[in-house]
Amino acid sequence: MYPLAVMFPWLLKIRLPVTRDQIMLVMAAITLIVLGVETYLAHLISGTIVPYEWIPIIFGPVAGILLIVSGLLAVRNRALANVFATIVFLSSILVGLLGAYFHTVRAILPYAQPGSQVSVPLLVWAPPILGPLTFSLIGLIGMSAAWIEHPPDSGTLILMGDRKITLPYSETRAYFFITSLAALATVISSVLDHARTDFSNPWLWVPTAVGIFAAVVAVVLGILENPSRADLYTYTAAMLLMIIVGNVGLILHISQNLTTQGVIVGERFIRGAPFLAPLLFTNIGAIGLIALMNPREKGLDTI
Repeated sequence: MYPLAVMFPWLLKIRLPVTRDQIMLVMAAITLIVLGVETYLAHLISGTIVPYEWIPIIFGPVAGILLIVSGLLAVRNRALANVFATIVFLSSILVGLLGAYFHTVRAILPYAQPGSQVSVPLLVWAPPILGPLTFSLIGLIGMSAAWIEHPPDSGTLILMGDRKITLPYSETRAYFFITSLAALATVISSVLDHARTDFSNPWLWVPTAVGIFAAVVAVVLGILENPSRADLYTYTAAMLLMIIVGNVGLILHISQNLTTQGVIVGERFIRGAPFLAPLLFTNIGAIGLIALMNPREKGLDTI
């Protein structure tokens, strides 16, 4: 199924020079680089970055560059490039899980009285528990995109040589499920971050509502084997709302960090509203829209 063509049949006449999975891999590379920068700014809050906190900071840009190199390598040897990219994405999953573990440890008091080890205030003011899992989700998206699905929508991925693996659902549906998980993780992180202000500004509920809406719509679309045009329109609207919320959030966070005279003070951007955080909404929305593109790979005659 070509979801975009279901909504707009005239798109069947257009052939893009790049495939859906290639665009998804580029998106994954850019996201990892941005995650490295965002993690660096977040870890600066403590004043001193300890050794293990450098792992995601260094990994993000390095992984992004390696994926770009892998993309160039794919021109001559797609199979080798896939193995190379898979190693990067598996590493990304590991970095995300380790980060979530370290953040969870910081969010609990293991030696406190029973019943006091975990509390809502601790979770709100601790490092974002789900934040590092973005690395893991990008790893899952990347691994889905790295290996060719043939025939399209079959769920059969072509590995090295003649080896194949068959998934219980198509690659497109896998993208929908991962997009739902990413939207859910993003909205939970947003809620915990905005809870520090007690949601004093009612507009802070907007990204919460949009994130939940996007997560629910994406998972429903993943469950449906043959979504209708109306289903796809609803999903597209949800992803566009994610992009709008992310861009508006970026502007609002930046304006929040400026002085009353509009002067940029570096310290305010480090300890104030995380100005790159809203871009996760934009990123997830963009990934969700890319999932709607034609699943067919160039050079394969099966549609």
